[in-house]
Amino acid sequence: METLNVTELHEMARQIRRDIIKMLMISKSGHSGGPLGLADIFTSLYFNIMNIDSKRPNMPERDYFFLSAGHLCPVWYATLARRGYIPLTELSTLRKINGRLQGHPAPAYTHGVPGVEIASGALGQGLSIAVGCALGLRLDKKPNRVYVLHGDGELNEGQIWEAMMTAGHHHVDNLIAIVDRNHCQIDNRTDKVMELEPLADKWKAFGWHVLECNGNDIEQFFKTMKQAQQLKGKPTVIIAQTYMGKGVSFMEDDYKWHGVPPNDEQGKQALSEILPTKYGDFIEFEWEKSRPVGIEV
Repeated sequence: METLNVTELHEMARQIRRDIIKMLMISKSGHSGGPLGLADIFTSLYFNIMNIDSKRPNMPERDYFFLSAGHLCPVWYATLARRGYIPLTELSTLRKINGRLQGHPAPAYTHGVPGVEIASGALGQGLSIAVGCALGLRLDKKPNRVYVLHGDGELNEGQIWEAMMTAGHHHVDNLIAIVDRNHCQIDNRTDKVMELEPLADKWKAFGWHVLECNGNDIEQFFKTMKQAQQLKGKPTVIIAQTYMGKGVSFMEDDYKWHGVPPNDEQGKQALSEILPTKYGDFIEFEWEKSRPVGIEV
């Protein structure tokens, strides 16, 4: 599928942030901070890095992506819609009864979403699944890569460390893990709940290549990912430093926005800070239709 250049990636990431805010304003439920912080990473993966095809989501040669921290799904749904996996208009059904876009993602074969491989939600399981997938591909001598994304608070789960040890022991070098290192989780900052540092050294001790980057810098993330794809002999983790709530001034770096949607006034303020793009919104609110062009909300 056609990829986007860096300028287009920046604009698409901004559009996905607008989509997230609007989805949450409609649903009045869901997670704000993490999804906003991950828009740059998801945009880079789906519009430039991964080998995927929205018209053939199950093609045998596809790269596999697993979202271990399933509650971050608003950014995934928006990205999948912008990539053509689902209709843009469906974004207005986030968390609605009988809809596909539930608060934790499910795959198409269980009446979920095309492009989603497994149901996720219980934290800590994604890396085990990704390791198993990567080992299976290696046994079949297939070139597909496996990507898995984790929240840093999720690393408190013991199963993560078991899977890390397994991947390192078996030298699963067709696997790239990404840690969303925003230093925030649902009830406090990560260092207050459970100190993770020295995080890079811990991954190294389990037999992984470790790379670090600014996950909100698309150029830097793209460069780091290219490096990760070239590394052999071990699995690779990218520790991506991000800001929870990136793009919205009153949400940035505040753990209290982990699982809270914006109300109407907060949503209007957020959309005034995340400027419109050429890609267009999936819905236009009544107050936007009456707003003069060029005037902030």
